[in-house]
Amino acid sequence: MKNIFLILTGILILFSSCAVIRPGEAGVKQTLGKFSNEVHTEGTVFYNPLVSRIIKESTQTSNIKLVLSLPSKEGLNVDSEISILYRLKQDKIPTILENIGQQYEEIITSVFRSASSDVCSEFFAKDMHSGMRADIEEEIKRKMEQNLTKQAEGIELIAVLMKSIRLPRGLASSIEAKLQAEQDAMRMEFVLQQAKLDAERNIIDAEGERDAQIILATGLTPAIIEIKSIETFNKLASSPNTRIIITDGKSPVMINSNQQ
Repeated sequence: MKNIFLILTGILILFSSCAVIRPGEAGVKQTLGKFSNEVHTEGTVFYNPLVSRIIKESTQTSNIKLVLSLPSKEGLNVDSEISILYRLKQDKIPTILENIGQQYEEIITSVFRSASSDVCSEFFAKDMHSGMRADIEEEIKRKMEQNLTKQAEGIELIAVLMKSIRLPRGLASSIEAKLQAEQDAMRMEFVLQQAKLDAERNIIDAEGERDAQIILATGLTPAIIEIKSIETFNKLASSPNTRIIITDGKSPVMINSNQQ
């Protein structure tokens, strides 16, 4: 019975003295409060549970979500949902744990608040709701990287994303009215351009008809009319239908013989 108890105790100690590092994780051994420089990846790590422990941290991309009111250049507050994408550099995890502990997300959040206030105060509120949003995001990320390099080397920023921008009600209405006015102006410009094209086309048609009348009037001389009359008589003579032609030599009149 005693042997069984010793065996069970040994098995319990064995299992309590090992840690499993899963994919996407890294483990650092802490012995008597001091962190080892060795970083353990996938697999099993054995340690003395009486004096040591294994601290596991994710090396995958993580997302910090915040809802903040950001200041603008004109002194307005713009509400926005923020996503900060980051990951820990595997070889720097011991340094991060030693310098700032496992509360590094609090550091990232504090750095973001400072950087976003500095950057957003240089832009107008409408810029955060326009194509300049990407420039603002990139500038915040750049400023955060400068501060994190000083405070928490080993944290890699992937992106800073500003989502669900909510402008002050009065400003939002003004922007919508301006956009509507711009659309109306563009629509009116199109209508005027179309009307101008139609007018130009009518002028061209009228000029063409006038030129045709001039050419026709100047081209029909008495000699040409006589030649055309002779050609017409020849065609009538060769026609299989019976015709009686009465003319004074100038204007022929055709009479269908079937109607006599």
